[in-house]
Amino acid sequence: MSPKPALILGSTGPSGLCLVRELLNRSHPLILYIRPQSISKIPQDLASSPLLQIITGQLDDDTSLSPAISQCGSIVSLIGPSQSEMSSKTPLPYPDYYQNHIIPLMKKHGVKRIAAMATVSIYVDEDVSKFTRWLMVTGVSWGFPAAYNSMLGIAKVFKEENDEGIQWTVFRLPMLMGGSDEETWKQDRERGAALAGPVSDLWSGKVNRSLLGKWLADWVEKGEGQWVRQFPAISS
Repeated sequence: MSPKPALILGSTGPSGLCLVRELLNRSHPLILYIRPQSISKIPQDLASSPLLQIITGQLDDDTSLSPAISQCGSIVSLIGPSQSEMSSKTPLPYPDYYQNHIIPLMKKHGVKRIAAMATVSIYVDEDVSKFTRWLMVTGVSWGFPAAYNSMLGIAKVFKEENDEGIQWTVFRLPMLMGGSDEETWKQDRERGAALAGPVSDLWSGKVNRSLLGKWLADWVEKGEGQWVRQFPAISS
């Protein structure tokens, strides 16, 4: 029996494309939910795959989003501030997308699992002190407060989600490295595996996008029980 498709949000960025490549390489069916104007960002070698379904719409449009969530077995969300939004002077909508659209539709359709992207701006008790992490987070909080507060808002939404049927994982990212074209992805994915856990002495402050794609694909395929209600920091 074929697995249910994984729904990818934020699939048109470099990290999203690496994840799409990884899951299609594993013959896992996918649904990409993207804005209509972003269809051209999906390379033709991916868009032509029979394992891939594309649904267009906005993240606050439940009429379009609901059919995408209703078909999936799990969700991987790579949504977050774009370069143009980093300097925003007003609050960004990403926490609202989860709280008022994505999570309610998951409950409506009985979808249990979601892995949502955030950054190491979110601290957990198990983290150790790292100067490079402090420098990175301080720079973002001072220079890009809307983006910084958006990450804290995402963490708050999931921490306060009291429905234990929602098996969430918020994966925290450092600096992202590497490209998403087919040749680069093939080369980079052979470099090993990403590390996941609290920020520790092993945390490098960066992660290769192709290795992140492998880690997320493992999360999709290993099923329930993986990193439930946890905030793993990813690095390579």
